[in-house]
Amino acid sequence: MTETLRPHAEQAYADELAALAAADDRPRPPRWRLSPWAVTTYLLGGRLPDGTEISAKYVGSRRLVEIAVASLATDRALLLLGVPGTAKSWVSEHLAAAISGNSGLVVQGTAGTPEESLRYGWNYARLLAEGPSRAALVPSPVMRAMENGSLVRVEELTRIPAEVQDALISLLSEKTLPVPELDTEVQAVRGFNVVATANNRDKGVNELSSALRRRFNTVVLPLPETLADEVRIVEQRVGQVGRSLELPADLQASAEIERVVTVFRELRGGLTLDGRTTVKSPSATLSTAEAISVMTNGVALAAHFGDGRVRADDVAAALVGAVVKDPVQDRVVWQEYLETVVKDRREWADLYRACRELG
Repeated sequence: MTETLRPHAEQAYADELAALAAADDRPRPPRWRLSPWAVTTYLLGGRLPDGTEISAKYVGSRRLVEIAVASLATDRALLLLGVPGTAKSWVSEHLAAAISGNSGLVVQGTAGTPEESLRYGWNYARLLAEGPSRAALVPSPVMRAMENGSLVRVEELTRIPAEVQDALISLLSEKTLPVPELDTEVQAVRGFNVVATANNRDKGVNELSSALRRRFNTVVLPLPETLADEVRIVEQRVGQVGRSLELPADLQASAEIERVVTVFRELRGGLTLDGRTTVKSPSATLSTAEAISVMTNGVALAAHFGDGRVRADDVAAALVGAVVKDPVQDRVVWQEYLETVVKDRREWADLYRACRELG
């Protein structure tokens, strides 16, 4: 664990999951490690009767999380939908960890994802030597989840070609995976379900058919509602990453996080937070995940090339890189924002200077 760069959720939060399981006296659906109430507490954080503090994994609407958890307790799959950086994959991982104790059953959606990744494949050496047999069959994560009665994650569902997506339709409706080569089938054990994620900016890439969409309960994860919420998320995640990488930078009460998040929210929304100035939005998504990346880069610079305290000079390069994705269009938007917004904030003089020095 000490050498693992990013442990699975069930490893990183094993103590919290154990404490929740010990305190959890509510009904649990078949093969769930925790009750729906405990799963929700694990995601949103709270204090147990014995005083154990459960850290928040997701900052947002409690009702949305309750709807997502309740969906997985039924026979309908869950689709987490949202713009990039709204913690869809993060939430799906923690749901699988809390419910099944295993977040590693994952199908990563890409343009090249084959149907075998949702159904099964073959060990062709054994297939040629022995003929079709269960020993020669290579189960997909979906098939393994069906046999074990656990959750399986399908990431970036709309990145998967439409003809491959359709393999999920019968799996989700019939809960059965035929294996005609062996004249048999795999029937899902109680507890099996699918939690998928999709980027709603991928509309038009590989849109879900109406038949497949009907098999899911859809929960839209929004961007953080308030500046304070987003700052809290960035602060928490940057702290976790910093500890994992053993970066000795001091982020306590860092004003840089609030400034980076403010810049992102204003450019993303096209309006300054005080509502007085309209600004143009760049082509970049400017998600919370990107704010975390900007600050993590700043922490690394401060730790290795500074005194450990994160300053404007440390975050400026990554901030400009996050905003200016198109070197022509986005640079014009960024320069205008610098001159009309950042320059007029006297307390931001150091950030203005640092960004201007980068050109």
